[in-house]
Amino acid sequence: MTTLFGHSVRWELVFLCAIEAITYFCAITLLLLIWGPAVSGEKILSFAALLTLSCAFISGASGLYQPEVWARMQRLVLRTAVAGTLLLLAWPVLRAIGPDSLDTHRLQVLLGFATIILGTRLAFIAATRSGLLRHRIVAVAAGAGSLLPAQVARRFEPAEGDAVFQVVAAVDPGPGMSGVLEPTRLRAQGVRTVVAEDPGAIPPDLRARCAEAGVEVISEGAFREQRLARVDIDALPAGWLGTARAVQAGRVEAALHRLLDLTAGIGLVLLTLPLMLITALAIKLDSRGPVFYRQERVGRDGRTFMLVKFRSMRTDAEIGGRPVWASRHDPRVTRVGRIIRRARIDEIPQVFNVLMGDMAFVGPRPERPGFVEDLRRQIPHYDDRAVVKPGITGWAQVNYPYGASVEDARMKLAYDLYYVKRRSLFLDLLILVATVRVVLFQEGSR
Repeated sequence: MTTLFGHSVRWELVFLCAIEAITYFCAITLLLLIWGPAVSGEKILSFAALLTLSCAFISGASGLYQPEVWARMQRLVLRTAVAGTLLLLAWPVLRAIGPDSLDTHRLQVLLGFATIILGTRLAFIAATRSGLLRHRIVAVAAGAGSLLPAQVARRFEPAEGDAVFQVVAAVDPGPGMSGVLEPTRLRAQGVRTVVAEDPGAIPPDLRARCAEAGVEVISEGAFREQRLARVDIDALPAGWLGTARAVQAGRVEAALHRLLDLTAGIGLVLLTLPLMLITALAIKLDSRGPVFYRQERVGRDGRTFMLVKFRSMRTDAEIGGRPVWASRHDPRVTRVGRIIRRARIDEIPQVFNVLMGDMAFVGPRPERPGFVEDLRRQIPHYDDRAVVKPGITGWAQVNYPYGASVEDARMKLAYDLYYVKRRSLFLDLLILVATVRVVLFQEGSR
């Protein structure tokens, strides 16, 4: 794992992104130099950089940086086709910015884009299966010495279908672990990480020698947090929130977050205004009741506000006003409501809450006061998510499907608190890109 602006990112994905960016840039530059117009080299390089960023964004928005997408060729080809379609939709803008003859090379750019995507991912699949990209670790935990490495791997990371790390040795805490954890031996085996159930059980001098040799010693909880991008709620210490990046953010960072919200909010309103007008008309024709649905939600520091959404349920959905979890195939949902929910169109009016300052674009999902009261009694640290504004989208929303139970709320909280702990503009941008993927492929819709 590597850390970018506080967020844990798999190093092989960073490597893949860098390789693709370099390949895109070189291919586009050569194309324009050989077949392009007689323009300055500076303009060619500037446009090549812009097109490279566009391709990277489209790949991310299509889910092409998700290793699980590579596991099946059919899924990989489908996502590549979607990415190509997005590039075609963006072509008029790129054509307006780029050289005059760019349109004559549209087919070459599209074919090159698809070839690079498929080629790099097939190469990464082959490299992973051959063991070249596997991250080799040693595990230190009670009873680990009697388990097979594969069993230890499942204990440390229960994610399915992930073959990018390999347990090369497992040992119980005690005198016998010193030989296994000898730094020179670890380096000879290609080990860069020791995952310990309790790092304190490893003698301080041995940990110091490992650090000098470039071998990281981390806890099992930290390893899971890095790999799964969520925190272990039960392992959080009482004062953990004081060290969270969201709490420590200064005025400049807060102003940048607000600027991002305002810019994205105004842009979304302008971009989706025709869609919102059509949706409002469809709701009015489909069922009786108002177009918008206003509901009290809990925001930052426990303050309540009125959230605005397109109405997707019957007006008698909650008789008596008692909150009820939404569910799949909910009979209270109208015909138009089912469509706008699947496409997440019902969420668009929340942009007005963002512009008013009650919400942010990125943050935990705002919940109803009744649910919050119940969940804070059943889930530890539930109130910790309220140190940031709730968001239209968030780390939990793009990593976990829509939840309708206390256990789902607990899992989503694990992602929300990861966001609170590691919040940054970089992570916000990743979430916004991932949101495009969630909307395109209707992930987690209900």
